[in-house]
Amino acid sequence: MNGIVSLLGIQAWKPVLTALLLPPVPLLLAILIGVWFMRRQRRGAIWLVVVSVIALWLIACSGFARGLESLLLGASPPLRAERVAQLRAQVASSPGETPVAIVVLGGGAEPYAPEYDSGSLEDASLERLRYGLWLARRTGSPVAFSGGLGWAGRPGVPEANLAQRIATEDFRQPLRWVENTSRDTRENADHTLSLLSQAGVKRIVLVTHGWHMHRAVALFEAAARSSRIRIEPAPMGLADHTQLPVLDWLPSSLGFKQSRQVLREWLGWRLWA
Repeated sequence: MNGIVSLLGIQAWKPVLTALLLPPVPLLLAILIGVWFMRRQRRGAIWLVVVSVIALWLIACSGFARGLESLLLGASPPLRAERVAQLRAQVASSPGETPVAIVVLGGGAEPYAPEYDSGSLEDASLERLRYGLWLARRTGSPVAFSGGLGWAGRPGVPEANLAQRIATEDFRQPLRWVENTSRDTRENADHTLSLLSQAGVKRIVLVTHGWHMHRAVALFEAAARSSRIRIEPAPMGLADHTQLPVLDWLPSSLGFKQSRQVLREWLGWRLWA
């Protein structure tokens, strides 16, 4: 599908096409169709409306979202403390070289945040940056941030440039590399690997959310075949939201966001990867 979109030259429409395929749009359309046919095919129309309403309820539940993530995306185990220690030892044993690099994938930017009077990173991107810098302090590895404006981005400062400013000013930990031209995960992989292979990097510790990791690793490994750079996943955002079990099956904005996020990632993997 990505090849067809590229051939037609409509890559900028990918966010719109994805949004139309994600809930609540298909389910709302199904309800409207059911209401429209209520007089002609009453029984079938009622079933369509009922099933669509039940689906809307479930999609807005955190419990359903977690099950959906496990089914469609699979689990992403965290990078363990023992492995972090091994990476630190590898870096320490290679003075003057850069055997390992931490690569943080952008997760969205705010072109203008009035409270800062400048652009800023969205929550997902800021969480990834924080974890990447945390890993860098514990392994001694330099950090790269990959992210441009994105297909749905508005004109402004590229995401990686915002990350560089925040890393330097707020975390007092400047980035080594800033890749600011990519618009999606495929381009994250292509552009970042091109940048790091020139620096002699042999292993990339890839930082992104757990729900995004499988697709990210697949694209980075495909892009790394010619460079022989090894890709090691370091997923984050794996904590389970603690709440009463009954609340997992009551609709909430968090549950809807989680389900939509999982479905968006699955569509991105199957259609655009």
